[in-house]
Amino acid sequence: MTVVEDTLKSLEETKNDFWNISKETGDFIEFLIKVSNAQNVLELGTSNGYSGLRIALALKTTGGRLTTIEYWEKRRSIAIENFKKCGVDDIITAKLGSALPVIQTELQDEIFDFIFIDANKAGYIEFFKALHPMLKVGGIIVADDILSHSEAVKPFVDEMFSREDYSSQILNLPDGVLIARKNK
Repeated sequence: MTVVEDTLKSLEETKNDFWNISKETGDFIEFLIKVSNAQNVLELGTSNGYSGLRIALALKTTGGRLTTIEYWEKRRSIAIENFKKCGVDDIITAKLGSALPVIQTELQDEIFDFIFIDANKAGYIEFFKALHPMLKVGGIIVADDILSHSEAVKPFVDEMFSREDYSSQILNLPDGVLIARKNK
């Protein structure tokens, strides 16, 4: 087994402790990044780096970069070590802080073509409002925990399905995933 395979396997075993996405959701996100040829990706909720590692592995094939934001320093440190161990730290910027202030103060001039949201569930709607102008037309948003935290994310889900400038779908992956494409 390679270092990457070994690291992914060990991180998959910590899913419940670190609130990681499922392997199936990781497979789906990797596929989406590759087929969309994503170049500039934003992740909200780094945790121990499992999803960021999956994203970075896909970005190695597209030539893209990942910016990831984590609120807890301990989790961010673990993630950075995992990124280094797997040789993807050169394409990742791991920011520390609460997602909304980091977006508004440090990333306000960025344009993303892929955004993955897996942070404070009640904050999804506010994250979206801040990120909407930063997502290019044709860009994709993927949000995790749509079914497992349905009440907390309801304002976000309602917003995404009411907008004519987005095409949205909920997928029955573990915990539920909303995927949306910005059409205009």
